[in-house]
Amino acid sequence: MAGTTHTVTNQVPPLVQYDVFGSDRALVEAVERHLTPEAREDGLAELSALGHTCGSAQVQEWGTQANENPPRLRTHDRYGRRIDEVEFHPAWHRLLGKGVSAGLTAAWRRPGGHVRRAAAFLMWTQVEAGNCCPLSMTHAAVPALRTDPELAAQWEPRLTSMVYDRALRPAGQKPGALFGMGMTEKQGGSDVRANTTAARPLAEDGTYALTGHKWFCSAPMSDAFLVLAQAPGGLTCFLVPRVLEDGTRNAFALQRLKDKLGNRSNASAEVEFDGTWARRVGEEGSGVRSIIGMVAATRLDCVLGSAGLMRQAVAQAVHHCAHREAFGGKLLDKPLMRNVLADLALESEAATALALRLAAAYDDGGEQERALLRIAVPAAKYWVTKRCAPVAVEASECLGGNGYVEESGMPRLVRESPLNSVWEGAGNVQALDVLRALRRDPGTLDAYLREVGQARGADHRLDAAIKGVLTELADLEGVEGRARRLTERLALVLQGSLLVRHAPPEVADAFCAARLSGDAGTAFGTLPHTLNLASIVERARPTP
Repeated sequence: MAGTTHTVTNQVPPLVQYDVFGSDRALVEAVERHLTPEAREDGLAELSALGHTCGSAQVQEWGTQANENPPRLRTHDRYGRRIDEVEFHPAWHRLLGKGVSAGLTAAWRRPGGHVRRAAAFLMWTQVEAGNCCPLSMTHAAVPALRTDPELAAQWEPRLTSMVYDRALRPAGQKPGALFGMGMTEKQGGSDVRANTTAARPLAEDGTYALTGHKWFCSAPMSDAFLVLAQAPGGLTCFLVPRVLEDGTRNAFALQRLKDKLGNRSNASAEVEFDGTWARRVGEEGSGVRSIIGMVAATRLDCVLGSAGLMRQAVAQAVHHCAHREAFGGKLLDKPLMRNVLADLALESEAATALALRLAAAYDDGGEQERALLRIAVPAAKYWVTKRCAPVAVEASECLGGNGYVEESGMPRLVRESPLNSVWEGAGNVQALDVLRALRRDPGTLDAYLREVGQARGADHRLDAAIKGVLTELADLEGVEGRARRLTERLALVLQGSLLVRHAPPEVADAFCAARLSGDAGTAFGTLPHTLNLASIVERARPTP
């Protein structure tokens, strides 16, 4: 029998058995705002069901199990034959199956599909971020394959299927397929034009044999991969199947799995190609142009993933402070803690609003929206992913020492938080892509100004910030050295415009004060005390 000194008091109940969707007011409002009336009822019902799934004790336990049991590489079978397989914990397959059946790879075929998927992806990241990688790659492969209508007709139905089949067999024999990607190499990193993997044409038109390596190959258990290699006509995009149509394994040697800071459940591999069969996607020399649609879609998923991580970090922090007592009352009611929580909540809501707005632009598909995406996706990818790590760290501090303990789940969020800033091009790459978009297509700036201008006159601080962006753009001397500063301001102004138009007044007021006019310090918890912070915190509070 436990002694009286081990009586448990003042410990916070786990945040479990709750609706991850319904308790996130910013997310619900964004979905209602962007879904058409025809898709709204079904979309909300579907997301509510997934929200309850995400908050269930069973699914959260699967996330913990997948994270604590990382994949293992098996290069050979018991007889010494090379097999190059990755073994995953059963929880990984359960999560991946749930993600596929929830439509996380099916956005391209459904009304309002991108908004519905974006909300679902944001929630699913909060369960376990690692399994979101193959879901993201599969979703993002569709626009790349559409540059080759024949390949798209063959593969798109497999990728947008809502059935998960883990078996390694020809993709044509499976009810659904997953895609990975291999672009970066040891010597190049983001500079994919420095790739050395060679593609030798074969007798059959459009087919090649690849020889070379990939330093990072995402989701190596996938059914096929989009790969960049040097063909006679220049850098070209290729489709590399894992298993050939006759059932034989393609030459796809997994050298090792990366030992990563976070994202532990997901396998990232170094791959060697030696006579690997590949099918060309698009024309020779158009590799970057062919794969750019995939890159843009995965960058948006980086924004969504970071928004999801931030939301989970804030939800855990607010939940803890709503139950934990200290110094004679609930932590939630302490003015200084309330300031910290409100500041974190602002960052989370701004990220959610921006991410869902970009998803809606994909659903719209018009030229104006495509122009907005060309500048807003890299700007959002730059800023939102960079804000994720400080939010996760500060949120874990709200739990005190408990937040530094693995059982709290907060260390997993902290380890995961820098990933999306690195994936699909680190900060400098995003900032330079913003400049490239501005220089190549003046329509991108017009689309951006038209979007943020919808809130003009509603808040003087936002108006001043818009004017400041125009001033930055008027002086292009040494602009590359200022690219990060410019990209940050573009993202903040866009977030501010969205919140001024759509968020409650107290949220918009606090954001404009702290993020646009500089009326706050550099650390979280330095908002002006005159703001309505209690309402901001209550809005962010999850309700089991």
